[in-house]
Amino acid sequence: MTIKQAQNIVDHRIKEHGVRYFNELTNMALLTEEVGESARIVARKFGEQSYKDSEKGMELSEEPADILFVLICMANQTGVDLTEALKRSLEKKTNRDSERHKNNEKLV
Repeated sequence: MTIKQAQNIVDHRIKEHGVRYFNELTNMALLTEEVGESARIVARKFGEQSYKDSEKGMELSEEPADILFVLICMANQTGVDLTEALKRSLEKKTNRDSERHKNNEKLV
């Protein structure tokens, strides 16, 4: 699936199974919530925190998809073409960081 196809699928799903997109502020809060859920799992799985009994079945693999869904919703409702935006972002990062990380002693 391409990014554009994902944007179209999410848009269709919202229109078919939802009433409308949540407003931008609500979606920002939902995005923060999903990132927080990812952070919780990472802290338990890779960090030093212990799982609570209610968290034992949580899967990290679900969270990036939830984050992506909300990001796509936000892009759709604000008219952002994520394919083009990602291309621009990658170009910017490539130009800006082409040598920066190669000289980082902490990454060697």
